[in-house]
Amino acid sequence: MNLPKQEKVHITGMGIISALGKNVKENLDSILDGKSGIRKIQYLDTVHKDKFHVAEVPYTNGELHELAGIPLMDYFPRTTLLASIAVKEALQDSNYSDDTDIRTGLVMGTTVGGMDVAETNYRVEADKPKYWVACQNKSYTADYLAEQFGINDFVTTITTACSSSANAIMIGCELIKNNQLDRVIVGGSDSLCKYTLNGFNTLMILSEEPCTPFDEDRKGLTLGEGAGFLVLESEALVKKYNKKSYAVVSGYSNKNDAFHQTATSENGNGPFLCMSDALEMAELLPKDINYINAHGTGTPNNDLTESIAIERVFGEQYPPFSSLKPFIGHTLGAAGGIEAIFSVLCINKQIIYPSLNFKNPISEVEVKPNDTLKKAKITHVMSNSFGFGGNDTTVILSQS
Repeated sequence: MNLPKQEKVHITGMGIISALGKNVKENLDSILDGKSGIRKIQYLDTVHKDKFHVAEVPYTNGELHELAGIPLMDYFPRTTLLASIAVKEALQDSNYSDDTDIRTGLVMGTTVGGMDVAETNYRVEADKPKYWVACQNKSYTADYLAEQFGINDFVTTITTACSSSANAIMIGCELIKNNQLDRVIVGGSDSLCKYTLNGFNTLMILSEEPCTPFDEDRKGLTLGEGAGFLVLESEALVKKYNKKSYAVVSGYSNKNDAFHQTATSENGNGPFLCMSDALEMAELLPKDINYINAHGTGTPNNDLTESIAIERVFGEQYPPFSSLKPFIGHTLGAAGGIEAIFSVLCINKQIIYPSLNFKNPISEVEVKPNDTLKKAKITHVMSNSFGFGGNDTTVILSQS
């Protein structure tokens, strides 16, 4: 049976928790004030506490349990707590109805899952509870959220490194456009843990100082944590219930250049292809994009190859672009969801974000990031999320 495709996918609700705050308003206010969430490590128990800066959510696990309204448990992932808080805000923001006639799904991205629980408890004695074993499963958070919020029609987890939650958005849109679901909660959540910190340190791509994306003297990335979720709804549902729409997801694309396990190709093939194809899907020309929320990790490889890809797609008339990671750190699997929300806020508030800490442009390219907060006419925003293994995703958000 051939079902009709939906024309548009609307964003009707948003929720964030990050190093900048516990909701969308606090996050936006912090950026408007030029406030960064990056600081020395305070909560993560690591031998590197005095070496690296990170963007930690400024709450203990006990405080997060209280914010999430979840009873305090010893064996419970920080990733799940962050996700629960962000999803609750997104659902409230969308005036969520649990009408069983509305086919509802959940698609979330993560890379860490419950690794923090495993690190704390892997030496547990045989007679102690084994709940932590289940918690460290990557799918645990999505399954818990589905039970918490009564989502029964479709639940899945995406783990494609740093493009995870951008791919969650893409899959959510496809489910709606192909008339499989009416509404999908999409996004991602990741918490800091020793495994992640040690892993990036082993790759020698962590900066000991706050990251400086797209700067000639960039030293590496700054890790962060947080969660960002959006409620996607079909146009039919938005019209039926007269719902507000923050923006529409007008285009998206995922490509894999399969160049290297942890690096993008020298000429930025993956980023070039996904940006180009997302434009084609949205039926937009490069000149129609008003702002690019760049992946911009602050590593020598990513920033150079993303800059090359931007030059290839946009030429000399490239739009303003910047990276949010000097504000919130690199939130890994949550980055696509969190940064998509910030991209929607660009449209709603008609603003362009600065790249904090930027001083000198990269010598090998002509493009350079926007370095000041400014007002601008924003109709279409491109948001990039590039993952290890060359798993690259671009999402385009447009005015409703």
